[in-house]
Amino acid sequence: MDAASEALKKHREWQGKLETVNKMPIETADDLSIAYTPGVAAPCLEIARDPSLSYVYTGRGHTIAVISDGSAVLGLGNIGPEAGMPVMEGKCVLFKALSGLDAVPLVLDTQDTDRLVDVISALAPSFGGINLEDIAAPRCFEVERRLKEQLDIPVFHDDQHGTAIVVSAALENALKLAKKENPRIVINGAGSAGCAIARLLLDRGQKDVILVDRQGILTPDMELTSGQRALIDRLNPSGRTGTLQDALAGADVLIGVSAGHIVSQDMIRSMNEKPIVFAMANPTPEIEPEDAAAAGAYIIGTGRSDHPNQINNLLAFPGIFKGALDAGATEINDAMKQAAVSAISSCIPEEDLRPDHIIVSALTPGVADRVARAVAQAAVQSGVVRHA
Repeated sequence: MDAASEALKKHREWQGKLETVNKMPIETADDLSIAYTPGVAAPCLEIARDPSLSYVYTGRGHTIAVISDGSAVLGLGNIGPEAGMPVMEGKCVLFKALSGLDAVPLVLDTQDTDRLVDVISALAPSFGGINLEDIAAPRCFEVERRLKEQLDIPVFHDDQHGTAIVVSAALENALKLAKKENPRIVINGAGSAGCAIARLLLDRGQKDVILVDRQGILTPDMELTSGQRALIDRLNPSGRTGTLQDALAGADVLIGVSAGHIVSQDMIRSMNEKPIVFAMANPTPEIEPEDAAAAGAYIIGTGRSDHPNQINNLLAFPGIFKGALDAGATEINDAMKQAAVSAISSCIPEEDLRPDHIIVSALTPGVADRVARAVAQAAVQSGVVRHA
């Protein structure tokens, strides 16, 4: 199938992937009186007395806002809010299909940090959670940080944390299968996803993580973003310098969240025995899977659905938000992210792991529910819920 041509055809046919469907009939005067005036005044007054009842008398408790400024859409870059809308609509469709949550796509015509924070904060009373999407680094770090400080609902930048959670789950299984302990891990791409992956892997006990961008191996003397600066003292314990090629010599793991075709077979050959390669740039991976395999890669994952071991955020965000909203969580904290990693990795029993099967498919029934249960439990245990 020519996916691009078919997508154009179907999007033109659909004219949007979402529609509003009423839960109640509006056929009689009584229907009108209950759903709207005068009856609707009763729940309005109850909510005015206690705003938390908005979770009881409206759809807020099962509705997510999917919000972007269009500055980092897929691998397409800063293509603007209107062009980002098909992606936001698609994300909302996935929320409904996999978690049962309703989601509303919103694209904002500003890339100013202060204005983004102000607008999203003003929208918050309509929603149970905020999914930030396709906002470029380093702005995404500041927007998320400030919103989390201001709001009492979950705020989650999926490009950072969703990616980090699924990569961590896949890597946990890959390391078990390859029987690697204390691996040297190279992350190529030091934007929002790369920094979040590094942080979560370090938090899960990995000791030797090297972060690489266009400048080469990140070191403290370089000009760094706020996200990179916050990590730099925890990275690269052996003090390596140089290029991506230098970083990969003797490494155990390559995690690519960068650009297509920038890793050579010689780089893979220079890695340690049984190298693990997650080439996740989309739509073109850092190295083609067949080339990585020919160079000796033991386990290969990509972000694509047409290769084994698809490492996809879809495994994370539906269940994470479902669990957060089910528990009445006021945020998505580190404990909840860690719970999501463990839930996803445990979907495949250790005895069933294979080089071409180290991460469960996002379409496997029950994955989102499994993640949701773990996340909800972690929210309760870490004390970030409105109610017990």
